[in-house]
Amino acid sequence: MITVPEAARRVRKNPETIRRWIRSGKLPAKKSGTQHLIEEEDLDSLTEEPRMLPLPPGLDKLADGRPMPNVVAWVWQSRRGH
Repeated sequence: MITVPEAARRVRKNPETIRRWIRSGKLPAKKSGTQHLIEEEDLDSLTEEPRMLPLPPGLDKLADGRPMPNVVAWVWQSRRGH
């Protein structure tokens, strides 16, 4: 288990952002005294790259036969620093 400041350093966010995620229920945490403790797996699952839903047949490949790129991951990565 890690503390809020440790979690913030790992995901390069402000500690208050982590606390907001905890308050909103987006990130599960346990409270020990005055500190929130976060399971590393919960933090990892929250910040892992999203996957696209399966595409219908015929739309899963580009015109030249290459597989369709993961556009969802592109958008997610572009917004990580915001």
